[in-house]
Amino acid sequence: MVVGIVPFGLIFGTLASSAGLSPWAALAMSALVYAGSAQFIAITLLAAGVGLPVIIATTLVVNLRHLLYSATMQPYVRELSRPWRAFLGHFLTDEAFAVLYNRFSSPRGGVDHRRYYLGVALTLYAAWTGSTAIGVLLGNVVPGIQHWGLEFAMVASFVGIVVPQLKNRAQIAAALTAGIVALLAHGLPYQLGLMVAALTAVAVGMMLERTMAPAEGET
Repeated sequence: MVVGIVPFGLIFGTLASSAGLSPWAALAMSALVYAGSAQFIAITLLAAGVGLPVIIATTLVVNLRHLLYSATMQPYVRELSRPWRAFLGHFLTDEAFAVLYNRFSSPRGGVDHRRYYLGVALTLYAAWTGSTAIGVLLGNVVPGIQHWGLEFAMVASFVGIVVPQLKNRAQIAAALTAGIVALLAHGLPYQLGLMVAALTAVAVGMMLERTMAPAEGET
């Protein structure tokens, strides 16, 4: 996951500088927002002169997928105190969810949930904020780094996130549905296509799981 995060952070750092953000503002966004896709959308809208309410609404829609992540992780952190859950919630990114859920839901998931979560979270957080800082510095020294094609590493890491989760036909169908709907709904404003794709995929997956359960029970 770190291999995919670092190039993405480098690109964000360089683009944030070219979009008019000061180095400290770019670093603060990575540290406090800590959501790569939302940050890229935010600086794109800022550079286009879009108003703050639209930026907030758009990034909120993009990050609604974290509701699904948090609901899935809830059984594994329910024993923690509310302050701990709130603190760890800040670090629940796509990559963190993939690593944590794969470990916690596996037969060898018998680890201290808080310590394992914190170890994964801080590692990925350091990779993102550190690579952002390097990107800010390189953006002023190496022009055009955002055109080097480094974003491919992030695409590869997302493939690595999704594929291990596909363990039955319902999950495969949900993933295919999400991809197809995301392409078809790409033109919707404020990145609503992402949420449409996610909700459609969830509905398809749930429907197939319900229809598959009786058949599996009969066998």
